[in-house]
Amino acid sequence: MDSDVSAGSGTATVAGRLALGVTLLAFGLGSTDLIDGVAAADALSVAHCIGGVALFVAGLFALRDRDTAAGAACTVLGAFWFTWAASAGAQASDNAAGLFLLLFALVALSLTVAGGDRLGQAAYGLFCVGLVLTAVARFTDGDGPARAGGWFAVAAGAVAAGAVAWYAATAALAHWPTAYPRRAARPGVTAAD
Repeated sequence: MDSDVSAGSGTATVAGRLALGVTLLAFGLGSTDLIDGVAAADALSVAHCIGGVALFVAGLFALRDRDTAAGAACTVLGAFWFTWAASAGAQASDNAAGLFLLLFALVALSLTVAGGDRLGQAAYGLFCVGLVLTAVARFTDGDGPARAGGWFAVAAGAVAAGAVAWYAATAALAHWPTAYPRRAARPGVTAAD
């Protein structure tokens, strides 16, 4: 297998993407009111244990494996989810909560433009939009932007967990390719042929 695995080569990277995907799906589905009786606050234990602790630990292992992009993403997003879950009962103003979300939207934006594989960038980009919409909902006390932010979190979770992490995990177990080398055309063959 190629060492430039686009879906995340190391076990820590795969575990981190799975943790991020599950957390985004739980938070996003809770924010959308899609499932009766399930709210974003119901995702606290998932956000605390999986999104916070497991994601942060996966980031530390990725950093140990010299995967700085995945390590940085997992540790900082693990810190985000841990803080979000731990501060859920705190008496913070809506403006303070909105500012917290905007600051991490900037982190997600940085992760989006930093490069890496396209599916990872798509997940971070969708998460960034979801955080901005959720922040706007906190600033304006609006329900519509919060639901829209939830749908973006669901989409980001589906991209992070479904399209990337689960394929990477399955590919690693089944020894499927996760990156394809570029091949030169035979002599005399052009792209138009």
